[in-house]
Amino acid sequence: MRYLPKSPVDREEMLAEIGVASIDDLFSTIPAEFQLKRDLKIPRQHGESEILDRFREFAENNAVGYSSFLGAGVYRHYRPVIIDSLVQRGEFLTSYTPYQPEISQGTLQAMFEFQTMICELTGMEIANASMYDGSTGAAEAIMMAVRVTGRDGAVIARTVHPEYREVIATYAQHQEIPTVEVGYSSNGRVDLAALDAAITKDTACVLIQSPNFFGTIDDVAAIAEIAHAKGALLIVSIAEAVSLGIVRPPAEADIVSLEAQSYGVAVGYGGPYCGVIACKEKFLRQMPGRLIGETKDKDGKRGFVLTLSTREQHIRREKATSNICTNQALVAMMTTIFLSVYGKQGMKELAEQNLAKAAYLESVLRATAGAKVLFDGAPRFHEFVLELPKSADETNAALLGDKIIGGLPLAKWYPELGPNATLWCATELTTRKQMDAVAAALAGKKA
Repeated sequence: MRYLPKSPVDREEMLAEIGVASIDDLFSTIPAEFQLKRDLKIPRQHGESEILDRFREFAENNAVGYSSFLGAGVYRHYRPVIIDSLVQRGEFLTSYTPYQPEISQGTLQAMFEFQTMICELTGMEIANASMYDGSTGAAEAIMMAVRVTGRDGAVIARTVHPEYREVIATYAQHQEIPTVEVGYSSNGRVDLAALDAAITKDTACVLIQSPNFFGTIDDVAAIAEIAHAKGALLIVSIAEAVSLGIVRPPAEADIVSLEAQSYGVAVGYGGPYCGVIACKEKFLRQMPGRLIGETKDKDGKRGFVLTLSTREQHIRREKATSNICTNQALVAMMTTIFLSVYGKQGMKELAEQNLAKAAYLESVLRATAGAKVLFDGAPRFHEFVLELPKSADETNAALLGDKIIGGLPLAKWYPELGPNATLWCATELTTRKQMDAVAAALAGKKA
């Protein structure tokens, strides 16, 4: 039974046992002004048509009709309508862990294809069937490197997403993993000299992000050479997965942590998203999460099963590589459908569109009087840092009057860049009209 009622006599006996006269006495420590001693102000019942009207009113308070130039780890890309049509099928929507492969072949095959596509995109040899998101994936990758190397330290680039670094700090604190951050050079890439100096005999791994938080693409090969020369693993975090359509995959890395939100997952007010860890096959048994393997049944037919799963739901807690207790199978399914729809050539064309849109946005904003693009001299994907003539907060407040959501202020995480530095993003959904409009607004003109 989901609900076991207690009789008045039962309640009196319970209160007597704990030594109070009434239920109200249980709340006596709460100040009187905070106690609710009246009926709740609940509106009358509504008909279905009234409820729909009420939610339409709520929707009108949202940012309808605004153009947005925000990115910073969450990206607006077109979602083919087929995604929701398929993931909302009961076979996928209600499935959980496919412990019984004989009745879960569809789910298992879809997850296997997900792993295969991730390997093709990242240049890695093996991938798991998803993590919570990009931030926890990066933290789990560091823990994985500690297990692989037997060392206990991590060197992290400051150009890794600041919120990823906050999540990593929480993990590292309780895993007793000391971390060191290294800065960036004038072109926005990792400072290689500082990185080389920071790696010691106790360093298990180096974590970078490429494209990094400033939108700059790092020299993964050079960083890998520095890390490997001192016995450390290289972890590459990728927050913008669409970049892999045109940016060379980080094949020199040992572990890749990917946020797959850009592959058909809605912005959705911050989640749920889909993290992934991919790596060299020799590190397979230290990979967290779940893994789908291909096998053959008794008749020799192709089949799929859960295999080598090292999460604590599957094996003894002391043997588990992670305390992750689920994955993002349904969100990973969205990714699988997205990649299947676009295909290899489509992903390349999509990335080229993003690259071109950002190049145009940069060109029109660079022409604004007093504006300056920071970190020139290194390749970028679809984000860049712009220093404005006025503070970022003041500028964004003014842009809102023109129904424009401007770039992300960076002073909170990078105070050395000053209050005028902002991070701007353009994707395939950003129109030329919107970009011309924001340039005109910054110049004090009407588009």
